[in-house]
Amino acid sequence: MRYIIIGAGAVGGTIGGRLAGSGHEVVLVARGAHRAALEDGGLRLRVPEGELTYRLPVVEEPAGLGELRADDVLVLAVKTQDSAAALQTWGPAPVAGGGTAAERLPLLCAQNGVESQRLALRIFRHVYGVCVWLPCTYIEPGVVSAAGSPLTGILHLGRYPHGTDETARLVSADLEKSHFEAPVTPDVARWQYAKLLANLGNALEAVTGPMESTEAVALFERVKAEGAAVLAAAGIPYAGTEEQKAVRGDKVFLAPLHGTPRGGGSSWQSLTRGTGTIEADYLNGEIALLGRLHGVPTPLNDLLQRLANTFARERRTAGSMPVAELMRLADEVDH
Repeated sequence: MRYIIIGAGAVGGTIGGRLAGSGHEVVLVARGAHRAALEDGGLRLRVPEGELTYRLPVVEEPAGLGELRADDVLVLAVKTQDSAAALQTWGPAPVAGGGTAAERLPLLCAQNGVESQRLALRIFRHVYGVCVWLPCTYIEPGVVSAAGSPLTGILHLGRYPHGTDETARLVSADLEKSHFEAPVTPDVARWQYAKLLANLGNALEAVTGPMESTEAVALFERVKAEGAAVLAAAGIPYAGTEEQKAVRGDKVFLAPLHGTPRGGGSSWQSLTRGTGTIEADYLNGEIALLGRLHGVPTPLNDLLQRLANTFARERRTAGSMPVAELMRLADEVDH
């Protein structure tokens, strides 16, 4: 199979680089300065064993490949706010032998949150969810880092909305030869909703910086409790803390990467890059949506969603709000 990585940033670049490193055929999809750097110097992947460079084909859109192949696997790794545009671009792409990508090819949604696969299923027939547990960072155009060791990450995957098949098993086998653990599960959404609860802290980290103070940690617990209450009201199951620990064990820990300080999570990185957008609508906003549907107040998630979007829109500096200020605002809305 050939892997088309739609969005070769931190997650996509790491997955694509690791697959290429184990001998798989990979095409990267990127734009702007990142694309130019990938074309000029290759994908530079900084991992515990050193900096690895992969010179891979790079395109901006399907036309750059001509026809897609019947053995292509599309990996959607853009931020959720960019999913709709990517799906509209790649869905109609012709496949050798007839038909389109949307009709014939598997699409794996390797993203935070749970919304992209729903968007994808409106267009693509064969959609797979991926729960991405993968510490990685976009460093600069052409360069990404992944500090996980001994495994780079754990990627639960399965068909969406449920089930497994031979394609999922083949993809899993390729990933497991590429420094990942990739359990195939018929209920991948259970893992994605568990990850969603953890990702509710992304906005908090983005606006106030690393959660190092007891106040920030306590607020995060309140935000997660709000999310758990919403999932319970909606009747949505998710993998519990002990189940997650049992599966992950000590398989992924953060190794120091020389000359590559560990940055924040995906939302923090969006602010640092000044992209003007952020994924909060599909993380904290997912909880807000479910809360409104099921009559559960979500004032803390509403607050973090609003603040994260304001920071992105106004291109404020990541981590520039004092924790005390955020605590004051949280206490005002959650009384």
